Amino acid sequence: MRITRLRTTVVHLPLPRPILSAIFEIRSADCVLVFLETDAGLIGEGLVFSINDRRLDVIHAMVRSLEPLVVGLDPTRSGAFRARVWKEINFLGHKGVSILGLAAIETALWDLRGKQAGLNVARLLGACHDAVPTYASGGMWLSSSIDELQQEAAAFLAQGFRAMKMRLGKPDADEDIARVRAVRAAIGPDIKLMADANQQMTVPQAIRLGRRLEEFGLAWFEEPVPYWDHDGEAAIAAALDTPIASGETEHTHQGILDMLRRRSADILMPDLQRMGGPGDFIKAGHLAEAFDIPLSSHLFSEMSLSLLAALPNAMFLEHMPWFEPIYRERIELDGNGNAIVPDRPGWGFSFDPEAIRRFGG
Repeated sequence: MRITRLRTTVVHLPLPRPILSAIFEIRSADCVLVFLETDAGLIGEGLVFSINDRRLDVIHAMVRSLEPLVVGLDPTRSGAFRARVWKEINFLGHKGVSILGLAAIETALWDLRGKQAGLNVARLLGACHDAVPTYASGGMWLSSSIDELQQEAAAFLAQGFRAMKMRLGKPDADEDIARVRAVRAAIGPDIKLMADANQQMTVPQAIRLGRRLEEFGLAWFEEPVPYWDHDGEAAIAAALDTPIASGETEHTHQGILDMLRRRSADILMPDLQRMGGPGDFIKAGHLAEAFDIPLSSHLFSEMSLSLLAALPNAMFLEHMPWFEPIYRERIELDGNGNAIVPDRPGWGFSFDPEAIRRFGG
């Protein structure tokens, strides 16, 4: 079987309402969808995205520029494709938009490999888990009032989640504390609660706030300082009992290895597109395992689920519903708040042509 064509489509997914993090307001998730067509009729699917349609045309152009390296390829040689791309993008560098272009195609290649074998990617790799603990991440933003935070938390519980994440970053730390206290009161002591500062604090601020947050038993305190300050993250991790989670903004497994060497985080959370695709996501997972560090995922829930299922140190799947509207299938939870790994081939989730027409343009 050979790849005969790289096809791309752009879709714009508006959020139900604008949401506010400590970094910026988010109004839409805008995607480049990738389709790898073959002479056997199978099609591999993948995607990358940008927030608020920012520089999506640049990402799209990067994906298209790699077409000559994938057309004519045997899908089982996805490793050879990645090695060629790695050399080709050396001049641009192995971070940023060049890595996103690689990720777009490699995710589609792995989907195609799974479909060719008739196996879900998790089983193609050698699954460790049939279900992965998951947390609700699509709510409890800074734009929510305390009443709305409690209502959203109750809604997540009603949907079957047993873990959820809220955001921090109010100008007054007392307000952050009040918001966490309100959510903890709404969900009780047994539900896992995470808090994300979105990189907006200094090291002293993070340590002061982190110590005040410890009474709430957070599962983790996420990205308290700018992601490049790994020494600062390490200082915070050493000062607090609450685990520090980070890594979503690092590129490729080399970035994750640097964090591990510096002991920057207690929990690592690679992002599928910043890793450059599933190959480096899995490498990052194995590196973390060697350092006895658990792994969560960042975004891309439908694809990350199968990758986490193949990693013994998988801790949590981030359930972010931004991309749900373009998929035919939905992630299903068991009775304990775990995401069930599908037995469908490839990623186990497929794009809905009607949704693509609706959101395209």
